[in-house]
Amino acid sequence: MTGPLGALPHTLAGKVVTPGDPRYQALRSTYTTVGSPAAVVRPESADDVSAALHLARRTGLRISVRSGGHGLSGSGTNDGGLVIDLGALHRVEVVDRASRLVRVEAGARWAQVAQALAPHGLAISSGDHGNVGVGGIATGGGVGWMVRHYGLTIDHIRAVDVVLPDGTFVRADTVNEPDLLWVMRGAGAGAGIAVAFEIEAMELSRVGHVQLAAEVDPTGETLRRWAKAMDEAPRELSTAVTLASSGAGTTAFITAVVASGEPAVIRDAVEPLLGIGEVTAQQAQVAPYPALVPAEHLHANTGQMPVATTNGLLTEMTSDAARALVAASAGPRPILVQLRSLGGAVHDVSPSATAFAHRHQNTLVIGSAFPPDSREALAAAWAPVAPHTDGAYVNFESASDAGAFARAYPGPAGTRVTELWRRYDPEGLLRPGPRADAGPGQPTPVTPRRAQ
Repeated sequence: MTGPLGALPHTLAGKVVTPGDPRYQALRSTYTTVGSPAAVVRPESADDVSAALHLARRTGLRISVRSGGHGLSGSGTNDGGLVIDLGALHRVEVVDRASRLVRVEAGARWAQVAQALAPHGLAISSGDHGNVGVGGIATGGGVGWMVRHYGLTIDHIRAVDVVLPDGTFVRADTVNEPDLLWVMRGAGAGAGIAVAFEIEAMELSRVGHVQLAAEVDPTGETLRRWAKAMDEAPRELSTAVTLASSGAGTTAFITAVVASGEPAVIRDAVEPLLGIGEVTAQQAQVAPYPALVPAEHLHANTGQMPVATTNGLLTEMTSDAARALVAASAGPRPILVQLRSLGGAVHDVSPSATAFAHRHQNTLVIGSAFPPDSREALAAAWAPVAPHTDGAYVNFESASDAGAFARAYPGPAGTRVTELWRRYDPEGLLRPGPRADAGPGQPTPVTPRRAQ
């Protein structure tokens, strides 16, 4: 093949998709963003990833890396550049059942992982949708349905197979390249392209799945009672809350997941949530874990859900923070507000153990705006919430500027992330956007996010 890309290496034959190829329409975009890349490369091995990086360097094309799933930021595509789509790297293997060690390739989606592990009685707490890609979460954090019981996905990664920006293949673990392992667990998208992870799964077959709806008062006291209930809850319980407003008021739709198949454990864990406010609906069941991230979630990503997203972490649900969250969801131009419980096993890990340094906060709060609202509308609605937050989670952030970097990687974590990005990617090949000098030879950190 020749053309704007020049002659392609034989190893990439049939794996490069350009406009005019019948496959292009299905591969050009992410879930949130329609792109027009010059080419999409579909590697099937680490060697193919290396060849794609050499192609990008030779042609000077901007790189976007995509794990194959949602990717809220849209950073997994671009206009006129090269997309490295890892979707063909989707194998899942139980390496050692006794130690619960599994190997998951970066292009797999969590529905595929759950299905592959279920026959072995294993699970990994991951994203909350089956279509989310492994690579984005497993290099950024991983706030899953069982986060308080299991911790973050990155907390259980024991090794990562990485192709560095210069095309070199490296296995990073605690003995070989421990610095690379550190940065790949929380800030990996700026250091290299992960092609596979070794992850310690947990013993789990069935879970309690409970859905509640509670009326929310304008002062946010309902949210404060929810936060207090979660502070006191057993680790088996994790929850996600969506605030929806109408003329009649605001409703909190709560999904509660209990990491147990025992009805008594499920009942005792969830019962305190019934006291947070006027509960208007509830549904409970014991289900196989794959039912939370089912194969029905798997779909093509064609830019069908444009969205602007930001987030912050709360250490305490103060009265002012709760009131600001309710106002953001019910104002003249409301945004979608979601809350995810943290704590539990997340707090067991030292802030310096991984690039995800946020180990004392209890709640992740997320704001999203959809067309016709804009990023400006999101910023306006979020402004009263922001002062109450303490840090942010990279995988729920649309912005990629220095401010977003500082929120995701504060203090010593940010200093070390920046140092390691420069060590492993001195040319900034994987960092998007302009990198203005922040001093002699010191580029401003930006926040690359592999599309999930």
